This record gives sequence, C-alpha cells and structure tokens, in this order.
Amino acid sequence: MVNASKAGQKRKFEDKGKQVASKSKKPHLESNGAAKSTEKKRSRPVTAVLDAASSHSDSEGEDEELEGDEDEWSDVEMDVVEDEAAPTTDQVKNPNAAKESHKAQKALHEQRKAAKPHSDLLVEAKRAWSLARAKNIPAAERQKHVKNLMSVIRGKVKDIVFKHDASRIVQTIVKYGGQKERDEVALELKGKFRELAQNKYSKFLVTKLIRFCPTHRQSMLLEFQPQVLRLLLHREATSVLADTFELYANAYERSILLREFYGKEATLFTLTAGSNEEKEKAKKGLAGILEGVDVERKRRVLSSLKENLTTIFNNPDKGAITHAIVHRALWEYLNALSGLPEEAEQEKLRREMFKICQDVLAEMVHTKDGSRVVREFLAYGTAKDRKQILKVLKPHIERMCLDDEAQNVLFTALDVTDDTKLLSKSLVSEIVSAAPKLYTTVQGRRSLLYLVIPRSRRHFTPAQIAYLSETDSIRSKTSKKDDASRESEVRKSASEGLVEWVKENGDVLVRDPGASLVVAELMLYTEGCDKSDAISTLLEAIAKTYPSASEAEPHPVDLAHTSRLYKTLLQGGHFNRKIESIDKADVENWDTAKFAVRFVDTVGKDVVTAFCTKGERNGTFVVAELCEALVRGGGDDGEVKDARQMLKKWFDGSVKKDIESGEARGKSVLLEKLSAL
Repeated sequence: MVNASKAGQKRKFEDKGKQVASKSKKPHLESNGAAKSTEKKRSRPVTAVLDAASSHSDSEGEDEELEGDEDEWSDVEMDVVEDEAAPTTDQVKNPNAAKESHKAQKALHEQRKAAKPHSDLLVEAKRAWSLARAKNIPAAERQKHVKNLMSVIRGKVKDIVFKHDASRIVQTIVKYGGQKERDEVALELKGKFRELAQNKYSKFLVTKLIRFCPTHRQSMLLEFQPQVLRLLLHREATSVLADTFELYANAYERSILLREFYGKEATLFTLTAGSNEEKEKAKKGLAGILEGVDVERKRRVLSSLKENLTTIFNNPDKGAITHAIVHRALWEYLNALSGLPEEAEQEKLRREMFKICQDVLAEMVHTKDGSRVVREFLAYGTAKDRKQILKVLKPHIERMCLDDEAQNVLFTALDVTDDTKLLSKSLVSEIVSAAPKLYTTVQGRRSLLYLVIPRSRRHFTPAQIAYLSETDSIRSKTSKKDDASRESEVRKSASEGLVEWVKENGDVLVRDPGASLVVAELMLYTEGCDKSDAISTLLEAIAKTYPSASEAEPHPVDLAHTSRLYKTLLQGGHFNRKIESIDKADVENWDTAKFAVRFVDTVGKDVVTAFCTKGERNGTFVVAELCEALVRGGGDDGEVKDARQMLKKWFDGSVKKDIESGEARGKSVLLEKLSAL
C-alpha cells in the first residue's frame, strides 16, 4: 500500500509539473522566435559550431534570459517541487503529517524571502511584472502595466538590478516601456554600467539600454573606456562590448571603445568630447590620432597598440578574437604602418603581427575589417605565408563561401597565390566539392563563379570589384606569375569537377533560377575538359513531351530562366547592351554549332516543333536561336548541314502556318530565322 501511494503521488506531481510547463513555457518559446527574427545580430564566425542552441551574439539570448524560467516564483511550481519529496513511513501512518510538513516548509520559505533585502519591494514588483510581461494584451494596456511597474521600483533600480529576478523586471520595462521609462532607468543606473556588464544577469539589461537609449549611449561607453581591454577578456562583459560596437554604436561611439587600444599616451592627449571638428577627427580612429604627429610618437602609439593586440591574441579562449572591435584595431594597425618612413620597418612590424595571429586568422574572416586583415596578409605574404594561411582556412572553406565577407578572403587567395597546384588541392577542390550546397545562395554562387569568371560584371557589383582590386597594386609587387595565366590555371583545375557536377545534376539545376545562371557560365567558360556528357544531361532534361501533362511540374522550357539558359548556350554567350551584340565565349571552350547539332539529334522533331505550336509556345525564341546557330556554323561541316536540312524539313508549310496563326511572342523572329535555313 505504501508503494502504491508513493507511485500515485509521483504520477500526480509529474502530471501537474507537465501541465505547468505546457501552459507557461511552450508559448514563450514560440513567441521568442518570432520576436528575435526582427533583431539585428552579430556576424557569426565561420569557426563557430553549427548548433541551433548555441548563440554567437548575446543579443539573441537577451529574450531567453528575460522570458526563460518565468515560473520560478509561481506558488504552483514551488508546491510541486516541495511535494515531490517521498513521504516517510510515519507520514503515511499519520494522514496529517504531510500537510503539516508542507505548511512548515512553506512558512520557512516565506521567512527566508522576507529576510532578504527589499523583499517587500520585490514581491510587489513581481506582481506588477506578471501583468506587464503578459502575452497577447493590447499595447495600451501593456503601457499602463509598465508605468505601474516603473512607479513601484522608481528610485530603487540601482539597489535591486543585480539580483537575477529583479534584473528581468527592469529588462521588461526597457523592452516594453516608452522612451521616458527607458531614459529614467538609464539615469538611475549611471555610474554602474561597467559593473552591470560583468554580471551574468544584468549584462542583458546593459545591452538593451545601449540599444534603446541612444542619448545615454555615449556616457555608458565612457564608463567602459578605461577598462575596455579587461572587459573584452571578461566572460560576461565581452558580449556587451561586441554587440555595442558591431550593432548599435555610431562612428564616434566606436572611437571611444577603440581608444584604450592605442595606449595611455593617445588616451591622455585625445579629447573624448568636444567640438564637431574634434569629433570628426576622432571618427577617423587611429588615423585621426596620428595626423600631424612626429614619427617617434607614431612609433610609441603603434607599439602600444601592438602590445594590447598581443594580449588579446594570447588569450584565444576568452572569445574576444572573433569580435569586430579587435579586427578594427588590427586593421588600423596594419593601415598605419604605411605612415612609417622606412619600408623595411613596415615589413618587419607586419611580419611580427602576422606571426602573432597566424593561427587564429579563421576567427576573423567573418567581419569586414577581419576580412581586410587576412587579405592584407595574403597580398603581402611570401609563398610560405600564403601556404600557412590556406592551411588554417581549409577546414572552414565551405562556411566561408557562404559568408559575404569571408568569401572575399578566398577570392584574394585565388588572385595572389602563384602556386596554383597548392590552390587546386587546398582551395579549389574544396569549393568544387561543396557545389551542391553552394548553388542555392547568392554568396555560394559567387564562390563557384569566381573560379571560372572572376570579377565578371554580370555577377559582381562595381563596388565588389573595386573592393577586390584594392590588393592588385600589392600583388604586382609580391606575385611573379602573370594574372591571366593564374586565372587560366585556376579555371582548368576547377573545370572538370564542375562539369561533372552539371552532368550528374543537370536535370535538377536547370529548373532552379540561380543554378541555371551558374550552369550557363560553366558550360560557356570552363576549359580543358570534355563537356559531352554534361550536354547530354542538359538536352535530355528538355527532351520530354511538350507541354507537360502536369501543372505542378511544368516543362523546363516554360520556365523563363531555363529557356534563357538554352538560348544563351545556343547564342554562345551573353547579349551585351552596350555594343548591341553577343559577347562570344572562346570557340575552343564552347562550339554553338556542335551544341545545335546535338540539340536537333537529342530533342527530336516532335518536341522541337511543339515548342512553337503547342501549349504556351514558350520555346519560340529557343528554336529561333537554334536556327541561327546552325546557319552561323554552316561552312563545310557535314553534320551541321544535315541538322540544318533536317530542321528545315520539320518546319514545313503546315507548321509555319500554325506558327503564323498563333500568338506566341517572337514568332516573327522565328519565321525570319526559318526562312534563312
């Protein structure tokens, strides 16, 4: 009987606990996901573990801290925890023993709570907080509860904010309150922000105040400034500085955080606030501080900066290496070396810094300044240096291909490395093998296309091309191989693998808008490989009966991007609007006449004529280009002549009349091309 009683009580408490969890936690998890999707997030290091539960930015964790464990103070949950203790034999014999024990424990719990500082204030605040944080209430009602909550804790924020539960209460005011309440909280906490940033719970409040109180942001950062380096190496505070620098601070506010990197001399003789002219100078960072100073002072400032950066790099376990603020300081250091009078001294200091951080370069490539740093090391480096950099980056190449900033490092490596055999093994092969994962995003497609047509205006913006060309002047001094030869060797090393990928997956790729762009460039510009099997795959993909019997899966030619792909391949290049003609690919890489012959042989009469006479007739322009390719490639080639004559027979008088009577776009162009056969 005793065991049965224990089991029954245990099931009762487990069911009760499940009910509490289902009522309180599940809805908050769902709502948090919706809220966080609109917030800015720090860029994610390519070395970070891909885990949905991990967070590279504590801006993502603020709401988890605010909303999680929200039933911590509920009487229901406390009852469940207390009741879960198994009853003793005496308690079973005495039916009132368990009830009396529970009352005694509850009384003791209340005594302990009452003995804590500000206990009455916290009880009242939590009561108001439970209303202010409620889900699915009108905004006006929430504002009313937030103001009521603020009236409860007004004047006492500094006293209670370091408690984990009270910190959440204040966060709710900052999150849901108006600007007046936010500014009021910020004023009460003035002078405590550095201490708050180092606290496990209140650090989230500091980040929220920095985000939502721009008028107080400068004064908050000035509290951090004397201890920025120490805070960067602090387990809790490092994320606050990282979020502030990358997400919320403006140029002048960033300069405040960077100033301690420059050393005591720069800090003492630099104004942190003043006229607009002084602020504009401060926005330039290290370059502004070094403006007009003598060489010796430049050396002292650079020496201090180097020493502070070394401190960061010597503590890789602290996580500061991945932060944009550190990358900015390092980029400013490398940039400032050009201001020294002797090139030998510049090279010596650059090499020393490279040796300090060479093993952690993969931790930097995800930010703009970090990417610049690694690109600078690649451009100035020796063959041995470049080999070391590629060795460090190799495990992360796939992730780098998908990152806007990190992929620029890979592109620069392709631009400056003379050892193309090393490139083929370390870099090109990794990108090619990742093609099935890369083609689905813009960043991934750029990474694939840079192997074949680097810096093409069709796929890279003028700004991107200008950014990548920043290292060209350095490359001319440090690389010996001709640029065109290097590009050709890289293209050849990538061609076979990429064409094989098209051969195996062409029927799927032609249906994808992004992938069809990649396929067109690969077929036109890859070198030194047999493309016949890939061509067969592409032609078999459209050799199906037209129109498609299934509306859910239209024929490839009815997809605009797919018909454009085949039209481009038959043209032998892309149309250039400036010169009003086709930019032809090298005939050694792509022969349009041979492709047209294969097109006629593989697709066949029924499908080719149906493109222009049945369904939506979306293949009209494709067939027009087919005619043009056969006419253009005529000459003495017997296969081309036979295909041309065959196509002419297919489009006899009755078929032409059908085309003329239809309303297909491009029918006049098609009829003109047919008459030229």
